[in-house]
Parts: sequence; structure tokens; C-alpha cells
Amino acid sequence: MGNSGLIEVREQIAAAAAASGRTDQITLVVVAKYASDSELEAVIAEGVREVGESRADSLVSRRPRFSGVSWHFVGRLQGNKVRSVRNSADLLHSMDRVELAAYWSRGEEHPPPVLVQVNLASEGQKAGVTPAGLLPMIDACVASGVEVRGLMTIPPRPVDGADSARWFSELRELRDRVALDHPNVRQLSMGMTQDFPIAVAEGATILRVGRAIFDPFRKEG
Repeated sequence: MGNSGLIEVREQIAAAAAASGRTDQITLVVVAKYASDSELEAVIAEGVREVGESRADSLVSRRPRFSGVSWHFVGRLQGNKVRSVRNSADLLHSMDRVELAAYWSRGEEHPPPVLVQVNLASEGQKAGVTPAGLLPMIDACVASGVEVRGLMTIPPRPVDGADSARWFSELRELRDRVALDHPNVRQLSMGMTQDFPIAVAEGATILRVGRAIFDPFRKEG
């Protein structure tokens, strides 16, 4: 019997995509922040190939021990952790300030690609550039030799998943405008446990889901 949480998440993604008429690829990144090694091993055995970590130390220690998967860093990146994360991540979701672009590329001719984090609601406790600061951030990345593949956002915590729709729609519209000048900026990392089906409906290409996968797993155990 497979992991019921992972099965349910995959089914919800497929249903949301079908309802939206989507046939393009949607990448599920399983966020392993609170997962044990055995839980992570179990979902990898179920075919998971994209894993996210929000803590630098966990990313660095786990990457050598779990082969065959791509690693995403989805947390806020402190300056003193740049080198270790850069050496372990395949994609950084949280490029959130101009100076980080310079740190990310320092001493590396081809650093891993990034997504620019956008703070759409201007929440003081969250990282990310403002919509007005998005193009300067992308320009700073390009000038530093950093490839920007798309955008990421963490919207205000919704009372209901549908509350996130406006923020996801806004990120998609920002992406579409930016892509006129930066056609490689295509990815949209948005949607977590509480609202990922809404994110699919609004055009997410990358979902970051942890609790919906691992909480049922623990109850079954």
C-alpha cells in the first residue's frame, strides 16, 4: 500500500489540472522539512524525484544520502549559508534581494538557477521583492550571471484555500509581463498544502507540499 497522503495529493493535482484544461507539466516538490529520513525514503520509493528543504544544514547533510532526486532550497537563505546551499541545491526558490544575487554567483561561473521570490502582499515578516522591484532584481541576477527560471511567492495564510487565488493570479500576470523581455522566466512556484489545487488552477508549474504528504503517513504508522 502506498503513502495515502502522496496518493491523495497526486490525485488532487490531476483533478485540478483536468478541471482547468491543463496538459502541461506540473512539478510536485515534496518539502521534507519535518520528515524523518525513513519517511523521505518511503516517498522516494513511491516515485518522488523532487525534494525541497528549507534548512541549509538539512539540505547539505541529506543530499549525499539520497540519490536520484533533484534538490530544491525553498527557505530564506542567509548570507553565511550561500556557499553550502549553492553546492547542494539544483534550484533556489528564494532569491529575494539584490545582494544575494552577487553572493550566489561569487566564484562560480555557472551557479544553480533560481526563482525570484515576490512578496505580493508586502508582509513585513516575509522575504521577497515587491512587484515594483522585480525587474531590477532580475536585472541584478542577469548582471551577476545567475539564470532566473521563474517566480515564487508565499501568499498570506488563507482562511480557505480559495483566498490564495488572487495572489496566484497576480504572480502569473507578473510572470507574463516579465517574460516579454525575459522569455526564460516561465516557472511559477506557488501553492502549498493549504492551497495547491487553487495554485494549479491559476497556472502553477511547481507546487511545494509537505504536511499533506507526511501527516497522513504518520497517522498510518
